Amino acid sequence: MSSGSSTSSSPVVMAAQASSLPSNAPHIPNRYATHEDVIEDLSSRFILNLPPDELESLERVSFQVEQAHWYYEDFIREQNPSLPSLHLKKFSHMLFHECEALQQWSGQHEEAYKKFLAYKTQVPVCGAIMLNSSMDKCVLVKGWKQNSAWSYPKGKINETEPTLDCAIREVLEETGYDITSEVDKHSCCEINVRGQQVALFVVPGVPEDFPFETRTRKEIGDIKWFRLTDLPGWRKNSPANPKKFYLTQQFNSCVYPLFVPLMC
Repeated sequence: MSSGSSTSSSPVVMAAQASSLPSNAPHIPNRYATHEDVIEDLSSRFILNLPPDELESLERVSFQVEQAHWYYEDFIREQNPSLPSLHLKKFSHMLFHECEALQQWSGQHEEAYKKFLAYKTQVPVCGAIMLNSSMDKCVLVKGWKQNSAWSYPKGKINETEPTLDCAIREVLEETGYDITSEVDKHSCCEINVRGQQVALFVVPGVPEDFPFETRTRKEIGDIKWFRLTDLPGWRKNSPANPKKFYLTQQFNSCVYPLFVPLMC
């Protein structure tokens, strides 16, 4: 499983840092100690076992490269923290040029990357607006990065996956809460955001004392209850910074009719 040409000047090459294991612990070699180790493992896991027809599809290969990128950031760098964090574009360039099975596409990876990003922004997203029993609070999740915005739990739909199934799956993955028995398939609100369809199901009655815990890795950084009136767009002179919230204001029209009777 040759990984193509790579030299010590590669952006991913770095010596593994010393382990923090006790001095009397047995030495366990780092399986990702070299750049070649990383490329070989990623190639075997995500590329080399693809059926020939899929390996001929640049779109399918691009999805696999994205999966390899997540694995690199979530698992490989965890085992060897000295490896640098790479943006998908830089990672894609590396894998297309150094994995033998992808070198046929190496001259087209820039175009493939742009098309892949454009395609991803068109994939429909499904999730839920989770409300407490009083329907004056909602659950929002925050991305892993420090500057991430708060938003309703949601995620991209899989091919041929029903909208409701996607919403249930994504909410469970992001918050650890199963809305299966509580969600009404007719309670779906949909909007179009720059060409991407976003569908959220309104789910009232979520217990405020539920111990939310994400099942994702390095995707969700925090999960909290927010008062609806503290979100952007619910009242004049709201102190909430709209830039710190994503899509909450756009979905006000779905939640507001439920909330109005409580103010009377």
